[in-house]
Amino acid sequence: MGEYRSMPASSPEPDAGREHASATAAHQPVRPEDVEVPVLHPLLPDARALLPYLERIDRSRTYTNWGPLSVELESRLAGRWSLPESGVVSAGSGTAALVGAVLAAAGRATPGRSVAIVPALTFVATAVAVQLCGYEIRVVDVDPETWMLDPARLAPGHLSGVGLVVPVAPFGVGVPQEPWEEFRELGDCAVVIDGAASFEDAERDPASYLGSIPVAMSFHATKPFAAGEGGCVACTDTQLARDAVRTLNFGFYDTRESMSPSLNGKMSEYHAAVALASLDVWESTRMTFLEVAAAYREEFSRVGLGDCVITAPRIASCYAILRAADTDQAARIRAQLGSRGIETRVWYGGGVHRHPHFARCAHGSLAVTEAIAGCLVGLPVAPDLAADALRSVAETVAAEVRA
Repeated sequence: MGEYRSMPASSPEPDAGREHASATAAHQPVRPEDVEVPVLHPLLPDARALLPYLERIDRSRTYTNWGPLSVELESRLAGRWSLPESGVVSAGSGTAALVGAVLAAAGRATPGRSVAIVPALTFVATAVAVQLCGYEIRVVDVDPETWMLDPARLAPGHLSGVGLVVPVAPFGVGVPQEPWEEFRELGDCAVVIDGAASFEDAERDPASYLGSIPVAMSFHATKPFAAGEGGCVACTDTQLARDAVRTLNFGFYDTRESMSPSLNGKMSEYHAAVALASLDVWESTRMTFLEVAAAYREEFSRVGLGDCVITAPRIASCYAILRAADTDQAARIRAQLGSRGIETRVWYGGGVHRHPHFARCAHGSLAVTEAIAGCLVGLPVAPDLAADALRSVAETVAAEVRA
């Protein structure tokens, strides 16, 4: 069975959280003009790195519809991940990739299979994509150690009406394929993995995290591997990959006849150019992010809070997560950092069920998510994050914790 990596949970009660940073305990947003250290400050390949790819676009005069650059990106990623040549399908965004994967693996909801299970601890895009495919969302709590859905707790006898389950890679921690492949066989429902930020785990151990269950990834500017905007579906099932191509292309596949539920979810050649340039320097980019993560651990250890910060390689390197003791402390820390021009985010808010649009979704006890979601404060990350800014983050947090 695939390995689950343990991520300890906090125990307090959360609040609803906000997507944007707070300047006060009342969660007033930091004004853009007051932000000196953004919570994320991406750095994508510059114009010189893009130029060879842009010149290829000029020569081909193909700008979308799986042009030469998009096809090359898919091929290079499939090779890196030991997938079949057609096992990677590029998409215009991570959300488009997830919609395409759901339509390919499960189709739209039907009267007898109208429910989709989504974890409470995830970014709201997971629920948005699933709902766009027509499913009624059932929000389920996560395991306290892995922060993921646990297939062992989703008994087949309790899956009546469920047509889809969407495990999520929390903060980029890869979802193992094997237990979900076993679940799919026993549960007789489709499984699609939302692996938005899990590119690094796919690189590290593709055999564990990529397989017959499709994984949707995001190449948004805020992710470690970035195209500005974009994503992909990755799997070993070549028929499913072909179906994903069709669902992302108006239902077309080698024909101009629409044959299935679909959307226009294709990646443009310009975003493929950025992705290819990013892939050219991926190893150095990854090392730079790991150095930032190591600096965070060092600074927080220096102020005696080494156990409170979670960084790469435990999670994706685009995140540095402070685990506060409770939501009140999290709010105070965010307020103090905000007053110094340091932006923060509660990346998943208080959980999917805390968003007004999804507040009426069916769910049982969400005790684990309620205990941890609002306590996880996203700290600034950038490949060129200044040492004094990082030191200020650690010292401000330490001062508030000891106040």
